[in-house]
Amino acid sequence: MKTSDPIPAKEVRTAKVLAGSAILAVLLVASCSPKTDSKLLAETPAPVTEPAAAPAAAAPAAPAPSIEKIPAGEYTLDPIHSTLFFRVNHLSFSNFTAWYDKFEAKMTLDPANPSAATMEAKVDPNSLTFHAPPKGFVESIKGKDYLDAAQFPAITFKSTAIKLTGPNTADVTGDLTLHGVTKPVTLAMTYNGGYEGHIYEPRARIGFSAKGNFKRSDFGIGAGVPQPGSTMGVSDNVEVIIESEWLGPPWKDAPPGPPPAPH
Repeated sequence: MKTSDPIPAKEVRTAKVLAGSAILAVLLVASCSPKTDSKLLAETPAPVTEPAAAPAAAAPAAPAPSIEKIPAGEYTLDPIHSTLFFRVNHLSFSNFTAWYDKFEAKMTLDPANPSAATMEAKVDPNSLTFHAPPKGFVESIKGKDYLDAAQFPAITFKSTAIKLTGPNTADVTGDLTLHGVTKPVTLAMTYNGGYEGHIYEPRARIGFSAKGNFKRSDFGIGAGVPQPGSTMGVSDNVEVIIESEWLGPPWKDAPPGPPPAPH
C-alpha cells in the first residue's frame, strides 16, 4: 500500500478501539494500585488549607451606671434638658409624633433603697406641639373630641410602685390622670448616669430615659380610633417617650471659691 493511499475505514475504527482500550486499562490500574512514581499519571498536589482565623474577641460590655454615690434627697426636673414625646400610628403609614413644651416633675431618691423612690409629674396639655400642623389641627386636638384641655388643664402622673428590673433599670407604675380619668400606667425607666457634683455645677445631676404605652380610649379619648379590621384612623395605643435630667442636692465636697476659668 502506498503512503498516499487512504487508510480503510475498518482499520481506522480498529485503531481507535485499541487506543481507547489502552487508555481505559491505564486508568483502571492507576485507580486500583498504590501511589507510585508512574509517569503515566501525574499526581495532583493536595490543596493547602489555610488555618481558620480565630474569631475576634468581643469587646467587654460597659458596666451599667451606678447610683451608689448619688446623694439622697429631692430632685427636680431640668426642663431645658428634658423632652416628653408621644407617638400614635397614623393609617399604619407612620408613627405620628408630637410633644409637650411645658411639664414639671419632682422625685425623692435614696440610692440605698431605690425601690422606695417616689415621683410626681405634671403636664400642661395646652403646650402640645406639632410639626407643621394644618389650620385648625391644634385646636381640634386640644378640643372636646380629644384632650379637652379647657376642661382638663393638667395631665398628672404619681408613682405608686417601683420594681427594679436590672442594675440600672426599673418599672415605675403610677396613676396617670388624663382627660379627667385616672388609670395605672407603667413606665420602663433606665438610669443613664449622674454625678454628686461638678466643679462647674456644684450640685447633683442625674439622667433617665423612659418609655410606656397606654390606650387612649381607656381615658375617654376614642375619637378617630380605627374600626376592627381597619387602619383608617389614628391608633388607640399611645407610646410615651421621655428623656430627662434632674437636679439634686448640693455637692457636699465642692471645692471652695469660684470655679476655674474654662480652657
